[in-house]
Amino acid sequence: MTVLREIANGVHVLRHPVLDVNATLVVGGEAALVVDTLSSARQAEDLLAAVRRVTGLPLVVVNTHHHFDHVFGNVMFAGAAIWAHEEAAALVGPALRERAVLAFPDLADELACTTPTPATELVRSAAEVELGDRTVQLRHFGRGHSIGDLVAIVPDADLLIAGDLVEQSGPPQFDDAYPLDWPDTVAGLLALLTADSQVVPGHGAVTDRRFVRAQHEQLADLAWLIREGDADGAPAERVAAKSAFPQEIALPAVRRGYLHLNQP
Repeated sequence: MTVLREIANGVHVLRHPVLDVNATLVVGGEAALVVDTLSSARQAEDLLAAVRRVTGLPLVVVNTHHHFDHVFGNVMFAGAAIWAHEEAAALVGPALRERAVLAFPDLADELACTTPTPATELVRSAAEVELGDRTVQLRHFGRGHSIGDLVAIVPDADLLIAGDLVEQSGPPQFDDAYPLDWPDTVAGLLALLTADSQVVPGHGAVTDRRFVRAQHEQLADLAWLIREGDADGAPAERVAAKSAFPQEIALPAVRRGYLHLNQP
């Protein structure tokens, strides 16, 4: 049985075994917020059942970004307002499902039965979701893991839901990322965190400011290597080998960085 774990007053997290992705429930006095809806309708059905074991309140949904493992469960939340950054919402559709099937063939059957459902409420830079006796702030600090990263801040719980801007169970992923922008975006998150803050990453265990700061340093070092390598005309492979991240992770980041630096 899928179970949500309470990590703060009225804040519950499901760490799903498929892709180790997190979904978060924030319960207010009049409504409850679900942040990210997992990879498929089947997974989201279990998530929704777990949510309903905690609360019967009307639901609101937030997508932290457009990647399928965070949004394809949207279809199970019919009638709920779904919030996302405007760039993220525009990328949720059949083409995204096709790419997901190619990348994760083991999930092909689940994905075939899932209708990609984009957000209905669009955020450009900031918005607030009222849950009755608590307000959740939605903020876009810039590009990073994707073009449309959105974080959810629960001030009364000193908690931030970071999506894949922060990765705990593995290194950051750069396939369609913005490695030169990512450090500044995470710096915006750090400015909000206290020594006692909890941070829900996109994947892995709930973490804290110290972890986010360490990952920010790694991202900043990589961005510096990319800029230096581009200026020197160094091969991407040589630059990636200098990174703190594994070669197979850093190489796509360097190539993306080179691409962005040399765009007209």
